[in-house]
Amino acid sequence: MLNTVSTLPMLNTKKVIVTGAAGYIGGQICIELKSKGYFVIGVDKRHRPHLDPYHDIFLKDDFDSYLSHKLIRDHKPVAIIHCAGTSLVGPSIKDPETYFYNNVQKTINYLNVLKNTSIETKFIFSSSASVYGLPVQTIDESHPTNPISPYGDSKLMIEKVLAAYSRAYNLNYVSFRYFNACGADQLSSHGQEPDATHIFARVFEAGLNNSNFVMNGINYPTEDGTCVRDYIHVEDIANAHVIAIEENISGIYNIGSRKGYSNFDVFYAVEEQLLYEKDIETGIKFIADNPREGDPAILIADSSKLQKDTSWKPKKEMKDIVEDLYYWYTSKTYRGLGTFNPL
Repeated sequence: MLNTVSTLPMLNTKKVIVTGAAGYIGGQICIELKSKGYFVIGVDKRHRPHLDPYHDIFLKDDFDSYLSHKLIRDHKPVAIIHCAGTSLVGPSIKDPETYFYNNVQKTINYLNVLKNTSIETKFIFSSSASVYGLPVQTIDESHPTNPISPYGDSKLMIEKVLAAYSRAYNLNYVSFRYFNACGADQLSSHGQEPDATHIFARVFEAGLNNSNFVMNGINYPTEDGTCVRDYIHVEDIANAHVIAIEENISGIYNIGSRKGYSNFDVFYAVEEQLLYEKDIETGIKFIADNPREGDPAILIADSSKLQKDTSWKPKKEMKDIVEDLYYWYTSKTYRGLGTFNPL
């Protein structure tokens, strides 16, 4: 069913559809769009009431459904931001069928509706740094693509579909290759859900719940033996999507901070924040475990192309990421999402 919800005052009538609108990144994109005055149409199989103020229309349904397709036909949005899909590397290795069906087949079905209905709509795709596979350097968009997981394969397949549809049908698209999304809305309106698998979430929950943190891999060929990643704040990611609508860009772009932090860097940054806030008295306990299958040692983005072609640049540093996350994990909104209670 379609649900119409109250919203912030509307400054313009440009309509944008966001699939995966109840998710971590999709939800933050909706917040950013509403702050810029867009008419936001959210689509997700789940409904998250704390995001209701940021949807003018919300459809609780699969993005590849009759009602979801009808939204394209009825509203002919200026842009579709496609965040829906299945998104973890490890599970994709054990269950590739789900990833290829959800991420590839359904997206092609959705694109065909767009092609036949509203080809002037800009399509902005949530891709991933996983398309690069096992890089050996800081990665720009010209780096060879060689995914090592079905999840990465599924993202690369859709990038190839988008390029082909652009050539054949004049589809206007942007594909954003996300590096490691992190942080939370600075007003604690939205963030990761309880029991998320990303490292910041796991360290915060371990510290606030007085449980052990499991460190996956301490023998990587890096300075401290743990994975090195480029962490980019979710607000910076959301801002890039609005810029992609408003500025004349197309094609593939990395979204990253151009900086690398190891798992130990993240662990100690969160621990320091919790000690400062007096939520813990001593350090967070951690257990060393085997590396996760499909995890490369180093992933660092070169996002200079996006910064050169647009007005975008990352604004949030590690200290901002950790501080925003602290206020999210101790917020009433977060506590209302699940059973985990840090207080």
